[in-house]
Amino acid sequence: MTIDQTDSDVIKEIELPEDIKDKAHPWRVCPIGKHYVRTHVLHIPPSKKHPEGQVVTRHAHCADNPSHKDVLSYDELQIIAKTHFLGLVGAPKAGVLTKFPRADEFDLHIRGWVHYWNDIFHPQEPLDPNLVKALIASESSFRPEQDTPQSTTEKNKKIGHACGLMQITESTLKIIGAHKGEIKDHLIHITHKEIMDPSANICVGIRWLFTKKTTARERLHHTATWDDAVAEYKGILKAIVENKDPHHNPDPYNEMPKFRSFYKKLQES
Repeated sequence: MTIDQTDSDVIKEIELPEDIKDKAHPWRVCPIGKHYVRTHVLHIPPSKKHPEGQVVTRHAHCADNPSHKDVLSYDELQIIAKTHFLGLVGAPKAGVLTKFPRADEFDLHIRGWVHYWNDIFHPQEPLDPNLVKALIASESSFRPEQDTPQSTTEKNKKIGHACGLMQITESTLKIIGAHKGEIKDHLIHITHKEIMDPSANICVGIRWLFTKKTTARERLHHTATWDDAVAEYKGILKAIVENKDPHHNPDPYNEMPKFRSFYKKLQES
């Protein structure tokens, strides 16, 4: 059976809350405490009543989350991107990072997901889409298929591969979807296959950057900047903070200078 539904058809099928306050964001399909499940075919094993089994169509719906937390699913984030991102304008800048052939290909999703997460968290200093674009340039050179194995140290074995545009690690993927863990709310349920999708990768990466801004503040014992958050995202803020030797470079691969160079170009253009 082939299922062919437009996103608007899917949304109409679902009983949406009458009060918009029941949603984490106006763009969301499902209210807080539920997650979106798309229409799918379900294979039911044989039983006495149906000895040959059954194949039924389960229509799109909002399923309950056991923890009652806000959870964004892969299917819902795809609907959000298709439905709401095309009308947005503004940063990030195009035509600047010309050394990367695909530099401007993902601007729609950078713009959209920065807008979404700024709305969710209401930071005193809103996240700049140009900063995210510079971060992607420094992480993957805008290669969505980038899959980077970590070194074989015990710590990095736990972290796992870094995948996609924003180099999301296996460890991050687990943390960002765990109902009991480091992240208290606004979880994202994404599989290892789905994280390679550019829009999903950017969505998760920006959500993780907000988390890293919080951990950077805890590490610094004062308000963290977005530059601090990027250093924490890259896993080098601890070494920078603890470095007491003026002759030692705590950023041996010059990750922060590369990022800052890209960001400066985008800001000044």
